[in-house]
Amino acid sequence: MHRFLAVSLLLVVSVLAGCANHPAPELRPYSAEETKQLALESLSRRGLSFDEYQRQRAALTGQPAKPFGFDRQGEMNAERSITLHGRPS
Repeated sequence: MHRFLAVSLLLVVSVLAGCANHPAPELRPYSAEETKQLALESLSRRGLSFDEYQRQRAALTGQPAKPFGFDRQGEMNAERSITLHGRPS
């Protein structure tokens, strides 16, 4: 009789504990910031070229696309000495 009472009490407590839990967090709607963060994370996993990534990232963040590219000086000769921002290169 004590065993049946203990098992019944344990079962009732388990059911009540399960009902008392809050709803799962994945069922709530995402905030605008969370949606933006998820979009940026999925963009970084796509394996896009650098230029395409920067274009799509600028579109997601609402910032103007910054032009990236090479300068017009071409290759640098190792024997040529120039100074960049106060330091030898």
